[in-house]
Amino acid sequence: LMTDTPLPTLSFPVPTGAVLRLITLSGVVALSACAKPSPSEATRDVFDPYESQNREVHDFNRGFDRALVRPVAKGYSAAIPDDIETVIGRFATNLSLPSDIVNNVLQLNMRGAIHDTARLVVNTTFGLGGLFDPASEMGMPAGTNTDFGETLHVWGAREGAYVELPVLGPSTERDTWGIAVDLFTNPLSYLVESPESLIGTGAGVAAGLSKRDKFSETIDAILYESADSYAQSRSIFLQNRRFKLGGTAGSVYDDPYGTLEPSAPLEDPYAE
Repeated sequence: LMTDTPLPTLSFPVPTGAVLRLITLSGVVALSACAKPSPSEATRDVFDPYESQNREVHDFNRGFDRALVRPVAKGYSAAIPDDIETVIGRFATNLSLPSDIVNNVLQLNMRGAIHDTARLVVNTTFGLGGLFDPASEMGMPAGTNTDFGETLHVWGAREGAYVELPVLGPSTERDTWGIAVDLFTNPLSYLVESPESLIGTGAGVAAGLSKRDKFSETIDAILYESADSYAQSRSIFLQNRRFKLGGTAGSVYDDPYGTLEPSAPLEDPYAE
């Protein structure tokens, strides 16, 4: 799905957000982002014209999770002390902030960009590269945790069809393009060369494994105990994603699914 082809002086490690989605999967297949719902389709709860293909990839992802991700996550959390897991998670989150800053600027969310920049500076300098979180202790707002999919929403791009990306998990056509662009929106990708860039990738993988084990009970219930794990994971993802984007300041596009947003977000075990 992603290839590492570094330029002579640049390297492109997988961004932390993408790594977390890679590990905390729920399913699915990258399809063309050209399809758009017709007026009648736009009023449906779910626009899923690729359901048959999506279900096939969902079955693959369930097997991948059962055979590899789930047992590795359990082993990792059992072997690593909780305090160390927390430190690694903080480090991975700090590395994702430059990408958040770029997307906030593209969304004209300057307040969010300033908040994330201040948090990055404080935690990088006084928090030893993000291993600690003095920014929160100083009362600074939490990171905005945005992405280019949200940027496309602010710009007016349609949600498109629901798709399940192999290993990466639930997505939409708009968010699939966002994931691809996010590979190149983190400035650290251009400033840090290999092998140092692999440290960030490793931290992202470790943080993802921690999340998979932390939400193991919920994820297992969805994937292995529900009557229709595909429909269940699709519903959770879409409701939470639409809720988050519904509160995006500056949106110029009235999403046809806007009226379907819940009054409060559901707990999404696959969230970054």
